[in-house]
Amino acid sequence: MSDFEARRGAAPAARQILFLVFCIGNDRYALQATDVVEVLPRMPLKPIAQAPSWVAGVFAWRGTVVPVIDLCNLTFGQRAEARTSTRLVLVHYQPDDQQARQVLGLILEQATGTLRCDPAQFQPCGLDNRQARYLGPVREDAQGLLQWVRVDDLLDDSVRTMLFPTPPLSADAFEAGHEQ
Repeated sequence: MSDFEARRGAAPAARQILFLVFCIGNDRYALQATDVVEVLPRMPLKPIAQAPSWVAGVFAWRGTVVPVIDLCNLTFGQRAEARTSTRLVLVHYQPDDQQARQVLGLILEQATGTLRCDPAQFQPCGLDNRQARYLGPVREDAQGLLQWVRVDDLLDDSVRTMLFPTPPLSADAFEAGHEQ
């Protein structure tokens, strides 16, 4: 039997998807790569008054004002460290009750690696943490546990309304409002 025939008769390979791996402190987390729009270096942000401490601010990107959250601060109450590997990662954000996808910025530490694996390798972590429902299942490997972060579950209704007003602000309208 040829190698080709052996492979053709074998069970289909597990479905593998790509993840962006990052850290919060010493713990590893992952975002599904299809959620990622663009990975940027950290940049100056315009703060938002009266926002939760983990809302890092906003910036203008391709004609749109993009809100940015510090995932380390959201998760553990400490700001992300300013490292050369800390990135501003733009993601597609679309909660269940929204029709349109929005762009949301995430400040992520050590966001420089990727992993390709079968999503079925992630297993429930055994906790029902309603305050951090964005923290999904975990996967164990030689480096320890890796936890999947579900982008669409990051914001509660009140913060989502504050960061994504209807209708959305354009960068021109945002900048015009701040020139006065």
